[in-house]
Amino acid sequence: MGSKSPEGHRDTLHGSGGTTSIFASNPPKPDAASGLLHGKLEGQDNDDDDEDSNKGTGSDIESGITPLESGGQKKKRRNNRGRKKKKAVIGQQTYPPRIALANIFANKPYPEGQIVDYVQDENLQRTTAEELRHQAALGNMDDDFLKDYREAAEVHRQVRKHAQDIAKPGISMSDLAQNIEDGVRSLTGHQGIEAGDALKAGLAFPTGLCLNHVGAHWTPNPGGKEVILQYDDVLKVDFGVHVNGRIVDSAFTVASNPIYDNLLESVRAATNTGLREAGIDARIDHISGAIQEVMESYEVEINKKVIPVKAVKNITGHNILRYKIHGDKQVPFVKSKTTQRMEEGDIFAIETFGSTGRAYLRDDIGVYGYGRNENVSTAGLHHASARSLLKTIDNNFGTLVFSRRYLEHMGVKNYHLGMRSLVSNGIVDCYAPLVDVPNSYIAQFEHTVLLRPNCKEIVSRGDDY
Repeated sequence: MGSKSPEGHRDTLHGSGGTTSIFASNPPKPDAASGLLHGKLEGQDNDDDDEDSNKGTGSDIESGITPLESGGQKKKRRNNRGRKKKKAVIGQQTYPPRIALANIFANKPYPEGQIVDYVQDENLQRTTAEELRHQAALGNMDDDFLKDYREAAEVHRQVRKHAQDIAKPGISMSDLAQNIEDGVRSLTGHQGIEAGDALKAGLAFPTGLCLNHVGAHWTPNPGGKEVILQYDDVLKVDFGVHVNGRIVDSAFTVASNPIYDNLLESVRAATNTGLREAGIDARIDHISGAIQEVMESYEVEINKKVIPVKAVKNITGHNILRYKIHGDKQVPFVKSKTTQRMEEGDIFAIETFGSTGRAYLRDDIGVYGYGRNENVSTAGLHHASARSLLKTIDNNFGTLVFSRRYLEHMGVKNYHLGMRSLVSNGIVDCYAPLVDVPNSYIAQFEHTVLLRPNCKEIVSRGDDY
């Protein structure tokens, strides 16, 4: 989820810093290792018994019985009336994934992300304050911390795998969003309907489904005009999963038309460059410069016109805090003026956006989502509807960003007047879609990285990107 950068943040300044490189990566995880298997659950009935008997049915395949009996005769139809369905086999996932990972993994650990050792730089000597921060980071990154992050990351991997399968021309954005949201709620085991349930685990912010020149912060809203994915569209899918407030933020881009391949590859390479350069004591201005250099070395040919890929100037990557998708550190995609460094214990969403347009995003009409502003007093709030809605927000989302879809999923109705009052009083922030010039195309890739004391873990890394 992109963070808008402040004015002046993109001015160029010389400078360099310590770099790191990825020289160790985890092998790809097969579907079976993640508990993700295609097909029905074992013992699940099929209502298609009236098909030609020379074709094996789902029950035949699962039970190991071939369509022909040992005597060469066709197998007789079985009477399935009154048969009880067997329970799902423990350890197997459905397709689409809908079984909570707590039931899949039981007492087994969740998969690690990509583990990358730090490159030692003798010029970076720790001071006493850094040693204290080191001890604090060790205390924070305990077993529960890693368990929560790895569970959220595994949920993201399994849900996005299904999303990538169905994100084809002809699907509506509301259907795609519903599939993603249903998957996250099912795999975390928290449907987010009962009071406080969404704060335990679930969706970390509104599902972003941005087409073409829409760069970030667009989601289908209830009652809105339906949008259908087309062959020539460039679709960015950005969603977050949290477990106990520990947020995994990861995004990818899909395009059916191969003319956009270079655009996607430029942004993927830029994001991987940012991940390679990230590390303890790494200077953010150096990371930004490296990202821009890689991304802008690409060009794409669209309608017989060669267009350079440009790094988007006014949104950034960001650090992540507990229950807060945006912290106080930003990682621009262009060479920047900043003295900030990454620190031990930081969690960063390293993301990049590349555009064929102006590469400068502006607010568009519409609403993406809402976020609680905890620093604003509620003393002057008089409307009963606004006070009631604020209580619902505090009890179910806290400082997590949420959408109209999430409110209506909980059964909240007639909230528009109360929401207008909360927004006008500054108690709730309203976020609009961010767009480049029409007829331009933007791609995005993003991963969450944990800066652990002895290594960095790209926790959301998968076989796909």
